[in-house]
Amino acid sequence: MKAKTHFFKNLDLTSILVPEEDGAFTGTKVVCTVGPSCQEVDTMCEMLDAGVVGCRVDLTWGPLEFHRKSLANLQQAMRKSRRLCCTMVDTLGRELMIRRQVKIGEDGWPIHEESFAVTAGQQVIITTRTDVDASSNVLPITYSKFTEMAVKGDTIYIGRYLVCGADSASLYLEVMDVQGDDVYCIAKNDAVLDGLLTVFHAERSVEGLANVQNDLPLLSDYDKECLHILAQDFEIDFLSLSYTRAAEDVREARRFLDSIGMSNTKILAKLESRQSLLNFQGILNEADGIIISRGNLGLDCVPEKMALVQKTLVQACNLVGKPVLLTRVVDTMINTPRPTRAEATDVANAVLDGVDGILLGAETLRGRYPVSTVTTICNISRAAEKVFDHHYHYEHLMEVAIDVGEMTGADGNTVPGESEEENATPGGATDTEGPAPANGNKAAAPPLHQARGPLAGVRRDDSWNSVTSAGAHHPLPSLGVAAKTMARFSQVASAGSLAGLGLGRSAAATSAYQRAPYISKLESIASSAVRAADRVGASLIVVYTHTGKTAQLVAKYRPPMPILTLVVPHLVSDQLKWKLEGRSSARQCLISRALLPVLAAPSPSGDQLLQEAVAMAGRVKLVKPHDHVVCVQRIHDDFCVKIISVDDMGAGIKRDDTVMSHSVFGSSPMAVQGSSGYDSPRVHNNPIGNKFGPMPPAIITTGNSFTLGGMGVGVLSPAGLAAARGSNGGRQ
Repeated sequence: MKAKTHFFKNLDLTSILVPEEDGAFTGTKVVCTVGPSCQEVDTMCEMLDAGVVGCRVDLTWGPLEFHRKSLANLQQAMRKSRRLCCTMVDTLGRELMIRRQVKIGEDGWPIHEESFAVTAGQQVIITTRTDVDASSNVLPITYSKFTEMAVKGDTIYIGRYLVCGADSASLYLEVMDVQGDDVYCIAKNDAVLDGLLTVFHAERSVEGLANVQNDLPLLSDYDKECLHILAQDFEIDFLSLSYTRAAEDVREARRFLDSIGMSNTKILAKLESRQSLLNFQGILNEADGIIISRGNLGLDCVPEKMALVQKTLVQACNLVGKPVLLTRVVDTMINTPRPTRAEATDVANAVLDGVDGILLGAETLRGRYPVSTVTTICNISRAAEKVFDHHYHYEHLMEVAIDVGEMTGADGNTVPGESEEENATPGGATDTEGPAPANGNKAAAPPLHQARGPLAGVRRDDSWNSVTSAGAHHPLPSLGVAAKTMARFSQVASAGSLAGLGLGRSAAATSAYQRAPYISKLESIASSAVRAADRVGASLIVVYTHTGKTAQLVAKYRPPMPILTLVVPHLVSDQLKWKLEGRSSARQCLISRALLPVLAAPSPSGDQLLQEAVAMAGRVKLVKPHDHVVCVQRIHDDFCVKIISVDDMGAGIKRDDTVMSHSVFGSSPMAVQGSSGYDSPRVHNNPIGNKFGPMPPAIITTGNSFTLGGMGVGVLSPAGLAAARGSNGGRQ
């Protein structure tokens, strides 16, 4: 896997030091953890206005009634601020804790009145006995089989819930002996233990997995009870699955959610241990997103490898287009109004790496400056986004797709959805492999439109012809082929190693190939829309969607402009009744980078909906007069990419009396010079546009649009242009 590099186009420090514009759009998302510091409705409103797009309630700590109140207050805050916010529930799962006496405060939050001071070199006993009270010398643990896990020389970490591991509430112990129900340890550092104390058994092996894992269930009885109760009163958008170890954990959680009527809830797998890293590909394949829990993960990995682990995980999520969130970024802002230099740099580097969002923990749960923390994160993220190399990110995705395709080609197999003409030799004959016939003559090649080998029987999608053939003369595969290969990577790579991507090697691969044609259409449309937006210097991308999948694929390519996601509610039936779905899809889009979801009212006219969307974008200053907007929509079974202009007032779509054809992917003999201002200085000197050769011209209409070949992209002949004008009401 290639490393991503960051090269700044502008090295002028004078311009770099210019303050960021307040109120500008921030593509990187911020999710907060709700606690005593931010549970009030007014505080939540301030945080939503500052940039929070999601709120998490953590079942690890706090009574159910407190979390119910948090979700109820969030609903009030959304109505009051008129902003969407997704809800996330974090599970207790396999967490190990120290058993202590607790009381409930006036605000409903549990409180430990007593703290313990431990000095370096002191003996500390971790015991599984239930008749012992916690003290500075003896710490009773909630897991009865802990003595079976500990071995002399192991490192045990005990710290306050949601601490960073570097403050006074963090204690590192070395196991000296195990006797009966007791684990005898020596303290490595001074610490003051306060609040809920969690226990983490660090992996003793340098490379593999040597520790005995606890056999606690993925979802505790308390988790199941709380989820069942909360689902009756609130719409839960995401389940944060703590201590995910393997793909089967995600499948188990999915089965449980379906059983209690939470089939719309998406699962975010939390990576918190070495075991989750070793099984990461399978987890990524099953989960809807990833949370990199750097607190525990940092304890299970050596410090010099943690940065590489983070970058690898983020890059893998980017490749398959699934959101990835990062934790533990500005821990010092729990008590101070300003982050350290290292923390500010950490946030910026995470944005440059490609994370979708930041998940705040103790900073908002018990921190003194929850609103300032959100504002700081957004400001740092916005500054980093300005220098994010969008062109390189786009090229990187395409190059990885090509690399995967070449690995497959080494096995003599065809890229999914690729036509046989594209594999033809220059003389027109196709290469064939296999035993020669008995008469000694070379075996006859199969028909050009007939799939060979493992692809036999898979229907070929002819709507790709106009896309893939455009780059046939180029030494690199065309964008269509690369996008289809990327779709194949998205479907198969997580099920095993990259070496297992060859056709016919597994049932999972075969199943993915059978799904490839439709997924490839979405991939091609998404990547083409991003490149079109860059070529014409668009200020906004508008995507129509029902489930959010298309919008997430567009966001995967990290365009520099916001992606206005119009989620149109739709009717679904469970064979007993009909219901309108769409609100959850809109909220679930919130954690994907650059997506700005809007719940749109169903309309018989897509153009009218687009007109209202552009007008709204103008009101919130996402677009200005004469700006270009790229629109991605699906009309029946056809996909359409079109480019429109904002009118002179910045309040809607510019209407022209003529239909213009303009190539946004390469030169076109039909391009109308000086028409409607579609030409941009970025068109002729752009790495995205030139990397993979010219593409067929897209049909640009100002106002109404039409589609060709089921894709909305094609080459028009003069007769076709006349027909297009006729389809727009015969206007000349």
